[in-house]
Amino acid sequence: MKILGIETSCDETGVAVFDTTRGLLAHSVHSQIALHDEYGGVVPELASRDHVRRLLPQVESALSQAGMKLRDLDAIAFTEGPGLAGALLVGASVAGALAMGLGIPAVGIHHLEGHLLSPLLSADPPTFPFVALLVSGGHTQLMKVAKAGDYVLLGETLDDAAGEAFDKTAQLLGLPYPGGPALAKLAEKGRAGNAGGHFNFPRPMMAQMERNGSLDFSFSGLKTAVSLAWRQAIADKPADEQTRADIAAEFQQAVVDVLVAKSMVAMDTAGLRSLVVAGGVGANRELRAALDAAAKRRGRTVHYPELELCTDNGAMIAFAGALRLQSQVADPQNAVQRRGFSVRPRWDLAAVGEVNNPS
Repeated sequence: MKILGIETSCDETGVAVFDTTRGLLAHSVHSQIALHDEYGGVVPELASRDHVRRLLPQVESALSQAGMKLRDLDAIAFTEGPGLAGALLVGASVAGALAMGLGIPAVGIHHLEGHLLSPLLSADPPTFPFVALLVSGGHTQLMKVAKAGDYVLLGETLDDAAGEAFDKTAQLLGLPYPGGPALAKLAEKGRAGNAGGHFNFPRPMMAQMERNGSLDFSFSGLKTAVSLAWRQAIADKPADEQTRADIAAEFQQAVVDVLVAKSMVAMDTAGLRSLVVAGGVGANRELRAALDAAAKRRGRTVHYPELELCTDNGAMIAFAGALRLQSQVADPQNAVQRRGFSVRPRWDLAAVGEVNNPS
């Protein structure tokens, strides 16, 4: 079965071709970083227009790279949600039109489900069941995954996602967009509080976890602590580079400490020994090192997607679509007619089984 995957949920245009027999045949991502840089964040209207310009040429390029024609496809998978409504509609309309014209199913995929399953494309794939840490600019969640399509929420952020906190803290420190990678790079030059740095920030909601086992997250208080420290640092004179680096290092360490601690407790709660990490923040080197060390001490394993699949991409959507069709969760005969051009800008991953219900 040959699946075309289309991802247009935010500011990356991702297209891929996946073959259930031969694996990933083609994969390309166009990033809109340069487009949104001057605004310091994603402008939805600009994102949608750029998807319109980029998507069909990328589909043609991916098919050429895979040595295929449109008529060779068996299905098209697209990101149905969550995400920016206008951006999602670009991918959904293209997928629906192509599928209708070719007489093949178009399967709507949950964006986070794509991320969650992306480590299965790696050289060292996990096996079901496992605990998943979904950590990105828009989401921070812990899920118990029994199999594809069977997800139980264990904990989630009550306010900002970890990636959003990275970006906003980077903006506070005057770092370029996108802020997360820039802050991580600056943190390499700094010292966290436990390494002799001058700053000690809170580890939000750790007390609640110790008291009642809560696996929820909150990063708004951490952002406030960073803001206060920064204001004090620049109250009398411009902050030097080392001060900025120390703040970045301590902020990053605080986020990593919380994510690692709650991930380990989540595995205890679920009674599982494997952790899957997915989403853009999953590429953070400090987070990976800390998770690997914590898991090793406990005799557990951690699995990550390949670095190129940490950000939004079409490969994860094509792969998730293939699994969904193979498991017959979707109804290939009616998928296009029932779904049309509908999208779900807000969509709970735990309710992903409702993908086939009429909206």
